[in-house]
Amino acid sequence: MDTMDGLGLSPSEVEVMAKPVRRRYTAEYKLRILRAAEACSGRGEIGALLRREGLYSSNLTQWRKQRERGELEGLSRKRGPSPKPRNPLADKVRVLERETARLKARAERAEGLVELQKKVSEILGIELKHSVEKD
Repeated sequence: MDTMDGLGLSPSEVEVMAKPVRRRYTAEYKLRILRAAEACSGRGEIGALLRREGLYSSNLTQWRKQRERGELEGLSRKRGPSPKPRNPLADKVRVLERETARLKARAERAEGLVELQKKVSEILGIELKHSVEKD
């Protein structure tokens, strides 16, 4: 039986996280915990609250400071730049540009085929009816 360090644990019983995950708390959660901590009046109640929630006293200290600065009210909105309003013509322009590119490619292929037909007829000695060409 494989055991690790004499603890009696097999390698399959030991779980190691590949990368720790940072815990993130919402503003509502922080305010709820602060209200619950303020409601605690008996000895050891705050410690029990912290153990039950898996928090540290430094969390409460930091969250109280954030509340005093008014930061917890602003946490409910999204961070980062506000999205720019979408131009209604941008989609139409994109569609028309794709269509133009597709038609240009088709015209180039057609011109290439006409040139190929001219060369083949020249090689085979077939006389083509000439039409008015535009350059």
